[in-house]
Amino acid sequence: MDKLQHVIAVMDRLYSPGGCPWDREQTHESLVRYLLEEAHELAEAIEAGDRANMREELGDVLFQVLFHTRIAAEDPDEPFALDDVAGDLATKLVRRHPHVFEAADTPEEAGISSMDVLARWEDLKKTEKARASVLEGIPLAQGALARAQKVVSRATGAGLLPAVLDDGDAVPGGERPASSSGGPADGVDAGDAAVRYGRELLAIVARAEADGVDAEGALRATSRALEARVRHAETGEAASAERH
Repeated sequence: MDKLQHVIAVMDRLYSPGGCPWDREQTHESLVRYLLEEAHELAEAIEAGDRANMREELGDVLFQVLFHTRIAAEDPDEPFALDDVAGDLATKLVRRHPHVFEAADTPEEAGISSMDVLARWEDLKKTEKARASVLEGIPLAQGALARAQKVVSRATGAGLLPAVLDDGDAVPGGERPASSSGGPADGVDAGDAAVRYGRELLAIVARAEADGVDAEGALRATSRALEARVRHAETGEAASAERH
């Protein structure tokens, strides 16, 4: 905790008058790009199994949290600080894990599965946030592949997926409406390449979700393997050119 308090003090010094001019110019909006970059760099370190880099990138993500809360503390209308964020988080975690924090009072919570936990988590979120749709809260800025899998996951969990499919969609466990004729959907030519590829990608994402696989993570891993082979081939070509 001493080190955590120290980094909080460092952030406060950077953003306070007389601190770093660049830091003082930043806003929540200007920092979004850095938050996303740091999150992606952390994901890359985790997937690469690079423990040292993972430790560093976790620090960079923490810095973004500290930066945003320090800026928020000076908001003239709705200020909040790191303690407020931490308090809200602790309260939410306890509330959404009754199988852990209320287990002594509710014996039926014993033996609850991870799937039960996820389903309850989504139900609690929907109730807490008064959401009219299971799709509310999925970020529009999220990568297309990851966002598609989240949509499939939410729709499946709500038992809505089969009912919303058309003849162009083929996903695990889904039945296509009998009234569909296989022709154009919503005025779009189903033979169009973009539509066809979109549906094929959606089917792959749905299969990944059904198999418990992170489609975006799987694609990143496969892309990294391809990059390694490309670099190896480039090195081989360069060595061959030097010999000749």
